[in-house]
Amino acid sequence: MKSDLLRFTTAGSVDDGKSTLIGRLLYDSKSIFEDQIAAVKQSSERKGLQHIDLSLLTDGLRAEREQGITIDVAYRYFATPKRKFIIADTPGHIQYTRNMVTGASTANLALILVDARKGIVEQTCRHSYIASLLQIPHLIVCINKMDLVDYSEEVFLKILEEYTEFASKLNVNDIRFIPISALNGDNVVNHLDNMPWYKGATLLHTLETIHIGSDYNHLDARFPVQTIIRPHSSEYHDYRGYAGRVAGGIFRPGDKVLALPSGLSSKIKSIDTFNGPVPEAFAPMSVSITLEDDIDISRGDMLVKENNQSEMSQDLDVMLCWLSGQAPRPGAKYYLRHTSKEVRAVIKDVIYKMDINTLQRLEEEKDIKMNDIARVKLRTTQPLMFDAYRKNRTTGSLILVDESTNETVAAGMIV
Repeated sequence: MKSDLLRFTTAGSVDDGKSTLIGRLLYDSKSIFEDQIAAVKQSSERKGLQHIDLSLLTDGLRAEREQGITIDVAYRYFATPKRKFIIADTPGHIQYTRNMVTGASTANLALILVDARKGIVEQTCRHSYIASLLQIPHLIVCINKMDLVDYSEEVFLKILEEYTEFASKLNVNDIRFIPISALNGDNVVNHLDNMPWYKGATLLHTLETIHIGSDYNHLDARFPVQTIIRPHSSEYHDYRGYAGRVAGGIFRPGDKVLALPSGLSSKIKSIDTFNGPVPEAFAPMSVSITLEDDIDISRGDMLVKENNQSEMSQDLDVMLCWLSGQAPRPGAKYYLRHTSKEVRAVIKDVIYKMDINTLQRLEEEKDIKMNDIARVKLRTTQPLMFDAYRKNRTTGSLILVDESTNETVAAGMIV
């Protein structure tokens, strides 16, 4: 049986133990090669440590290892018999909030780490809000360093209560709490005997069993066309396939579809993959769709169902996370990339900035700086086919790219 893929991101304040937790997950689930373990043991000995510093398994940049911090997003892949995983280990520092947005944008689940000694801090709230803003469906709050508070159930329950109160303002339905010690391995992969009062599942068991099948939108059919396949071979002489990744809904041969923005309609003749034809396609499959009629479709167009169309407009209302060190210039044009379409866009107006720590709207402040999150109005040169981000994370997200430097300056969620 094909095992499914869970993408998750880690978030939390500096020194909460994110890299150590991931190292512990990899180490205890036997997902590391022996030469890697040997190298980490040597590095730990050189630092004069009594234990293996598992954080070295994810902190790949030399500056990260020297300072003992995470600077950029580190991606790690591992698998168990039940599921495959891609981890995005994101930085805890405030100035790297943009890296957290990058790492979390494709995640099904966020691990929010809390230091049991410090409890809920500003960065906990900040990262939880970003996870909520990015519509990550599942949150696991790992209360780490329980060994430093004598594995106290009282401390765990106090943090659980505080976080639950804060999370009532967020848009997240599935939140779970696990008390752990990443350093010693309590409740990460195995139950040790230090917290007999905790009767819940370990972190790995939760990651393996959490239901993610319904995280994709399987109701609204959306197929952004990436390229046209014309083999011109004798076997496939008249083949014209529209290739791309399904962004939502389910497509089947015989379905009536509409090509946007032209509005021309046709029926699906076949759905092909690298391994041959399939009876249906759903998110996030990559397929080639052939139609019964020859209609003009090009990259950036979108196939939808007739009775369930996406929105189409040149004016967009967007929550923007500013990633660049340079503030947006008044009237500056940017490349806007959305699904497989690229258009030019301009920021018409800043409606408000968000104070992530208090969740207050700052309507008087219009100056956007790096790591700021603001609600803006964008105007594009051509209409975009889109959905609200809360409805579909693929068709509701976009990035802005600076025309002159080709730097990605902002990531946006369409409201």
